[in-house]
Amino acid sequence: MKKVYPVVISQGEKFLIASIPDLEIDTQGLSLVQAIEMARDAISLWCICRQDENQPLPAPSDLSAVERNPGDIVTLVDVDIGAYRRSLANRAVKKTLKVPSWLNEKAVEANINFSAVLQKALEKELQVAETATSR
Repeated sequence: MKKVYPVVISQGEKFLIASIPDLEIDTQGLSLVQAIEMARDAISLWCICRQDENQPLPAPSDLSAVERNPGDIVTLVDVDIGAYRRSLANRAVKKTLKVPSWLNEKAVEANINFSAVLQKALEKELQVAETATSR
């Protein structure tokens, strides 16, 4: 699901403040590009949380209705909530595991990638074909 929300960017003491009035949230960035990226991330994460709680997402306001102060930048930031959710699902998660010392030594000697082997074994065990690259 794609949405476009208005964002007000104003100069703070050390950062640019990106306010998303429709969601009543703020974020910040060191540059205009970073402030917009942070706004996109904040909007996406906020919307996913609302969806997970079965709450409706507010309709984006019309750009002309957004309150601003002199010097503020008002822009539209687009988000693809489905793509953001998929990117979170594909993020790497650190796991700690134990193997016998002798097996570890042989695997290290053979230059085995433990993560890749474990991922393939889990996919086989769970009978799933999806990998991070195929999603």
